[in-house]
Amino acid sequence: MSTPVLRPRERDALIQSLRAGVTPLLGAKHIQVGRDPEMAAMETSLDRIASGGSVFKLVIGEYGAGKTFFMNVVRGSAMERQLVVAHADLNPSRRLHATGGEARSLYAELMKNLATRVKPHGGALATVVEKFITTAVAQARQTGAKPEDVIHEKLARLSEQVMGYDFATVIAAYWRAYETGNDTLKDNAIRWLRGEFTAKTDARKALGVREIIDDAAVYDQLKLMATFTRLAGYQGLLVCIDELVNLYKLANSQARNNNYEQILRILNDLEQGTAHGLGMLLGGTPELLLDPRRGLYSYPALQSRLADNPFARGDWMDLTGPVLRLGTLGREHFMALLRKVQVVYQHGQPEHTHLPPEAIPAFMQHCEQRIGEATFRTPRTTITAFLGLLAVLEQNPGAAWQTLLQQTQVDIVKAVDAPHSGDELSDLVI
Repeated sequence: MSTPVLRPRERDALIQSLRAGVTPLLGAKHIQVGRDPEMAAMETSLDRIASGGSVFKLVIGEYGAGKTFFMNVVRGSAMERQLVVAHADLNPSRRLHATGGEARSLYAELMKNLATRVKPHGGALATVVEKFITTAVAQARQTGAKPEDVIHEKLARLSEQVMGYDFATVIAAYWRAYETGNDTLKDNAIRWLRGEFTAKTDARKALGVREIIDDAAVYDQLKLMATFTRLAGYQGLLVCIDELVNLYKLANSQARNNNYEQILRILNDLEQGTAHGLGMLLGGTPELLLDPRRGLYSYPALQSRLADNPFARGDWMDLTGPVLRLGTLGREHFMALLRKVQVVYQHGQPEHTHLPPEAIPAFMQHCEQRIGEATFRTPRTTITAFLGLLAVLEQNPGAAWQTLLQQTQVDIVKAVDAPHSGDELSDLVI
């Protein structure tokens, strides 16, 4: 596998994120360690999506095992394959199934964060729609047809899906607005696609459609969006949803089971191949999966589908099933991570070698003596401290790393143990 090129913008964003103690969105692949088999399995899955197939993956790992980081690396790999990517975290106001607007809120967040290779930070929904239009116009020029005829012919392929007619009507409205310069109509079309209309009367008045995206329509709309991205010239859609543990925390058993039933529906749909160009990547903890009272295993149909391969025991593994488990990595992997962080930090200034090879083992020993196994379990503290050491050495040429280690106390940041800290570097080590 070739070494990815580190661009200056990626380097700066990566260091800034690590110093702030949050999982990086840009450049994560440059510090990835120890997940080669898992990434190879996910790359195979991404290829399946790009070829028009469908994938369901549940990424399971303890807090600190690196779920968020791993999912970010997968997202980056998906965008490199010309997939459109949407991501969101579940929380009390965002669920997979609801009747009070929580599912629609999840969909709206996914569409707000819609990303492509040229717009990796989100906000790419209008870009995807306009690429569909420009692709259709280019096709019309090649064939001598009218652009509107090509657009309507492409949109006709959506009519067989649930809410496909209304979806096609909204895209056609955007095309009219695109041609006439009607910014209000454009905005209304994007608002509908984002799930921001809450009343059918408002949608009918603004766009001439009878339906809106509500709680019950979220998954069907994601399937429509996957088909639409392929019509626009992309390879498909990858949906990444983290913090599924919030479903496990639901006190109401009926609400919890309704969400698990929605997961079952998605799993069945994608495993049977009835959706095209769509992947779902969900992140959660072992408790979410295994707890027989409140977890996914409390739902018998899900337990049977998510059960481990009985032949995958000990050193034998099977990464082709719907569940992908991430274990916590050890000392050697962590030192490899710090080496990669150092390389990224010094990128562009190779003449400044602030740390000799023996410094990283010494730094690891320093951390282990002071915070013990939390060095690996809650790596945010360790990584931010390491970057702090590099920053002081860079700005103070006369400083000695041995002296700095002796004089500095590394303390655990207590907040990283909190279960809701999924965006923190407690989820960094991969």
